[in-house]
Amino acid sequence: MNTLSKIVIPIFVVFVIFYGFKKRVSIYDAFLDGAKEGLMISFNIFPSVIAMVFAINIFLDSNFVYDVLGFFEPILNLIKIPIEIMPMALLRPISGTATLAIMNDIFIKFGPDSYAGRLASVLQGCTDTTIYVLALYFSSIGIRKTRYSLPVGLFADFVGISVAFLITMLFF
Repeated sequence: MNTLSKIVIPIFVVFVIFYGFKKRVSIYDAFLDGAKEGLMISFNIFPSVIAMVFAINIFLDSNFVYDVLGFFEPILNLIKIPIEIMPMALLRPISGTATLAIMNDIFIKFGPDSYAGRLASVLQGCTDTTIYVLALYFSSIGIRKTRYSLPVGLFADFVGISVAFLITMLFF
């Protein structure tokens, strides 16, 4: 498998070059045009990414999430959900990096094979960074009206979070 993965990309590059020659496309010019377009997209989405990272860092450093979740601890204990997992569940639609950091803290505190560690892993796999994706992709192509994208994405995240809790309770 390792040998195959080392061969696939060079074979793909050679295929693209030969296909470009066959179609009589200036491969180098097309490559440069793609690189320019990629840089422009990066330039356009940079403010959105910086704003998102800045807001998340302020939110996490304020410890607001942990203070609010303290009220729900008796209910969460009743249904066997560790309180440490809830910030991850709440922030997953916003930031993948923040939730990876929270998951790492859970692994350090409880271990990856603990109930909390397995729940964090399943949660990471069952959801997506909806708000981040919408901000990144919609701003990169200039969409201003998201219409139903945000509510549907957040509903899908809610279902994913619920299923993650259910699956972890059933199997671990």
